[in-house]
Amino acid sequence: MDEKSIIYVVSDSIGETADQVTRAAAAQYGGSVGEIRRIPYVSEKQTIKEIVNEAKNHNSIIVFTMVIPELKEYLEKEAKEQGVIYVDVMGPVIDAISHIAKSKPTYTPGIIRQLDEEYFKKVEAIEFAVKYDDGKDPKGIKKADVVILGVSRTSKTPLSMYLANKNLKVANIPLVPEVEPPKELFEIPTKRIFGLTSSPHKLNIIRQERLKALGLSFEANYANMDRILQELEYAEKIMKKIGCPIIDVTNKAIEETASIILRIMKEEN
Repeated sequence: MDEKSIIYVVSDSIGETADQVTRAAAAQYGGSVGEIRRIPYVSEKQTIKEIVNEAKNHNSIIVFTMVIPELKEYLEKEAKEQGVIYVDVMGPVIDAISHIAKSKPTYTPGIIRQLDEEYFKKVEAIEFAVKYDDGKDPKGIKKADVVILGVSRTSKTPLSMYLANKNLKVANIPLVPEVEPPKELFEIPTKRIFGLTSSPHKLNIIRQERLKALGLSFEANYANMDRILQELEYAEKIMKKIGCPIIDVTNKAIEETASIILRIMKEEN
């Protein structure tokens, strides 16, 4: 190619895939390839026509990732008519996958970027749940999408992680009679707060198992029934003061509790 050569990288999305492939291929020719010009978010035939007309006046080729069939077909037609060499980066792969896929392509521009954003949102939510687990930092209360309250062993942490996988930022706060609840609980909308409770008998069994796992005696105050009743009474008092929904998790799976929270949140919005 001469000094005026241009490789037009055209896409109905951001064009990052076509650009990376083009630059990797051009690198094989050292510095003999001219300009690589990316043209993203092409959504009109007129734009395609202008690109092809410009390309024919230079020693140029067009590399594209157009997934919208109508635009892809129009670009190919125009390029053929004007004698411009073109390369479809995405099309052959989509066509090949169609032979093994059990569904049809969505033909959605930029879908991989959308999926990446969804993934990173989930990672961010999980990191948030870990950072603000078990009342480690009350500052998380104001940043959270959901705040979960409850005494020890009411499944606050696993529920937080489950909701984090739904892209929700969750902070959970243990309620203990000897510790004042964080003031931040009274400074956020009640609709973001959910209280968990359980039957004293179930908590007693769970806490005894916890003590056993730690190699501690069942006589510890942690699993004492009077202590459990005291904690539950205190927690209920705080939850009622806040005015948040209280969910009895005694016989509920994590998924079931999460479903209740998500339903309430949807109704509130």
